[in-house]
Amino acid sequence: MIAQRIQTVLDNLATRGLSQLLMCDPRSIQYLTGAYVEPGERFLGLLLRAGEARPTLFLNELFTAPADIEAEVVSFNDTGDPLALLSERCDAAAALGCDKNLPARFLIPMMERGVAASFVLASDTVDDARAIKDDEERQLMRAASAANDAGMARFRELVREGITEAEVAAQLESIYRELGASGHSFAPIVSFGANAADPHHEPDSTPLKQGDAVLFDVGCRKDEYCADMTRTFFFGEPDEEQRRVYEVVRQANEAGKAAVHPGARFCDIDAAARKVIEGAGYGPYFTHRLGHQIGLDVHEPGDVSSANEAQVQPGMCFSIEPGIYLPGRFGVRIEDLVIVTEDGCEVLNAYPRELETLA
Repeated sequence: MIAQRIQTVLDNLATRGLSQLLMCDPRSIQYLTGAYVEPGERFLGLLLRAGEARPTLFLNELFTAPADIEAEVVSFNDTGDPLALLSERCDAAAALGCDKNLPARFLIPMMERGVAASFVLASDTVDDARAIKDDEERQLMRAASAANDAGMARFRELVREGITEAEVAAQLESIYRELGASGHSFAPIVSFGANAADPHHEPDSTPLKQGDAVLFDVGCRKDEYCADMTRTFFFGEPDEEQRRVYEVVRQANEAGKAAVHPGARFCDIDAAARKVIEGAGYGPYFTHRLGHQIGLDVHEPGDVSSANEAQVQPGMCFSIEPGIYLPGRFGVRIEDLVIVTEDGCEVLNAYPRELETLA
């Protein structure tokens, strides 16, 4: 599996006319080696070169690589010079493909030393490989979403009149851990009432009251892979417009998923959901893209937006998350993850999408 991933990246490099690549993003390095390290301010790099099946991992001695890692490990300590070690293994006469996350504190000295003839942004050679989930990754994504579904069923039970958003949010991680996840894949969003009209609201001391929308945008990390899902409930009976907005968002969610199939453009998927919301007169209140890709990171390169004309391919995994946000009043978002199949898509979330009241 790792060998095939490395070969795919090398093939992508060749297509770009490049013979060497330095990756520094910890999740991309994990994808290509199986080892995950958060280096902090220290150098971490994976060098791939054409004609070499095993990449080279430059790793500070403070960190330990798995014994079976499919890479040559070059170690250094805090007084060592990792860039000198890198320079010994790079072809100074050739261009070096670089990671978009390569810190300037390393890149600029590399340029000054002439580690390579030129430096080219080439993260896409790995990003494109990561976008197509293999069979094992698809199963891991299913398992993470199943845990998220189970979590949502538990989270709704926390809601009671007077409890604050922050009090609810503080209880979510322990529930995820009880369900076999390792924790959050991102900081959870718990929004009551008018706060649900802010798509990225941070849970605060707002107490829940009758008539409020209750929005959970939550995700767990399980076996290193990320889940992400949004459901909106109402505390007490929703009024007529709340019901209408909810139904429009639900239909937009379904329209977006129905538009997913190999060869469809991301922008057309976005348009299919957006058309439903615009047709109901709420177009100005859908203020963000329809979705994002996901896997080892909760937000991976490539989005479902009007600006992305790329075609989807089998194995891609991304969110479908339309929303309507009425400032000062309430908001509704319904989000599912999908994996593109040979003839459509597989929806990873099974938690119901019908309107639910919590009191």
